[in-house]
Amino acid sequence: MPIQVRIPSVLRRQTDGAESVALEAKTLGELLDGLESRYEGLRGKLRGPRGEIRRFVNIYVNDNDVRLLDGSTTPVADGDEVTIIPAVAGG
Repeated sequence: MPIQVRIPSVLRRQTDGAESVALEAKTLGELLDGLESRYEGLRGKLRGPRGEIRRFVNIYVNDNDVRLLDGSTTPVADGDEVTIIPAVAGG
């Protein structure tokens, strides 16, 4: 059972409309690599030039904020659910 990545509506244009994507990986960083490889339009939207998760992007593994875990080195396993929530600003 692969890892399910939930794609927010604001990023679905880059994922050809996919709401959820199934991927295999051992760490969150590997998972993001796979996601960016599959959907080139996501490159630069989730991580900065050094691979760090952008400040305005919140990522959760099984409802746990990865910033409170190990960031990009957070382990992931089959059956986990990863949720990406970019901050939306407006006025």
